[in-house]
Amino acid sequence: MAGNGIANGARAALLAVQVWAVAAGAAHAQGTVPADVPVQRSAQGPAQGPAQGPAPAPAAPPPASSTGPAPAEPVTRAGYFYIGGRYQKLGDKTVMVGQMFVQSRTPARVTQPYPVVMVHGLAQTGVNFLATADGRPGWVQRFVEKGFQVYVVDQVGRGRSGTNPEVYGPYDRLGTRSLERTHTAPEVYDLYPQAKLHTRWPGGPGVQGNVAFDQFFASQVPFLANSQQTEEWVDPALVGLLEKIGPAVLLTHGQAALFGWAASDARPDLVKAHLAVEPSGPPFFDVQFRGGKDFWEKAGDGRARAYGLTRMPLTFAPAVKAPEDLVVVQEAKGVESKGAEGKGAESKGADGHVRCWLQGEPARTLPNLAKVPTVLVTAEASFHATYDACTAAFLTQAGAKPDVIQLADRGLRGNGHMMMLETNSDAVADLLADWLAGRVK
Repeated sequence: MAGNGIANGARAALLAVQVWAVAAGAAHAQGTVPADVPVQRSAQGPAQGPAQGPAPAPAAPPPASSTGPAPAEPVTRAGYFYIGGRYQKLGDKTVMVGQMFVQSRTPARVTQPYPVVMVHGLAQTGVNFLATADGRPGWVQRFVEKGFQVYVVDQVGRGRSGTNPEVYGPYDRLGTRSLERTHTAPEVYDLYPQAKLHTRWPGGPGVQGNVAFDQFFASQVPFLANSQQTEEWVDPALVGLLEKIGPAVLLTHGQAALFGWAASDARPDLVKAHLAVEPSGPPFFDVQFRGGKDFWEKAGDGRARAYGLTRMPLTFAPAVKAPEDLVVVQEAKGVESKGAEGKGAESKGADGHVRCWLQGEPARTLPNLAKVPTVLVTAEASFHATYDACTAAFLTQAGAKPDVIQLADRGLRGNGHMMMLETNSDAVADLLADWLAGRVK
């Protein structure tokens, strides 16, 4: 019985500190917590004190309950705020538009030179980074444990940033089948050669009825149907966030790379590195998968990303006045494979990769992107394994020369596009942090 009393007391003390920590973070978002505790960072990088961001260190926690000792774990600080936003009249109502939700987590001691800003992809919100669908701590916790201050956003017009069709126009959303085919259970559908290698979704293939999939699908939200309009809203909000918190590392996933390229181009002085996890691609055109030998085809005739990486203009040299200034060429057809009669047969998917669209030579450069250390991260079993090499080739051709990490080459096998939710998510986060340690000072 005495042991139970001690345990109950410890739990009570821990709960008191947790409640206090959450309250402190929320209070800071309201501007009521003083930002007066020093921040310790590496001597190799500039300090990111409270004046640069919304995550101050709170006052000392309340004393532990008299029935048990104080918890030994250091207290992290949590908060949130909104960046951007303006008032706009809609009929007889005044509303706010363009605001972006930002959630912050700060370790007890910040030891890394720059914070990490995590930006989610299509149909998702920042919850992708908070925890996994099967209940394990997410990438936010992993990076905080390594001494990083972390910011997580919800894209403008989505999730906690607020949805408003009157302002942002029509919305769309993904169904279960769309997510199963490419995100959580590609091995079931086998639409591209690498799909059958997928083994990392918790509890087996991520289809309806899989508990982790059901949790994941519950987190899906409507998104702006107009992709260019999404960039028009999110790009300035992300730059505004960097201008508020100071130099930072961008960690983008999927669609979010669009905003990462734009921010790197607009403020290379503020983007200390860009971790592009399976960035939106391939350059210029979208592709769709259909399985079989010729497993992919171009989706539509128009350029999906007029400036190669983005729909919004980037800074090229020589300057690009209109998308048509960028001459686009496609790689030669894939390798020959022998047919049943021993005759050579052209197969555009014979090597498991999309034939890239690149600039015609002489290629224009991207001088601002070239200033930002960048890494492209690709999973073994993801649909991105078919075309992320095209994004790397486009950047290299434009002088940016990104690093490339293939997870399989680092011993991390079987991952799909949602690697931050899969069974080895911590190991993937550690790999990203190791890259930062080697490239960003």
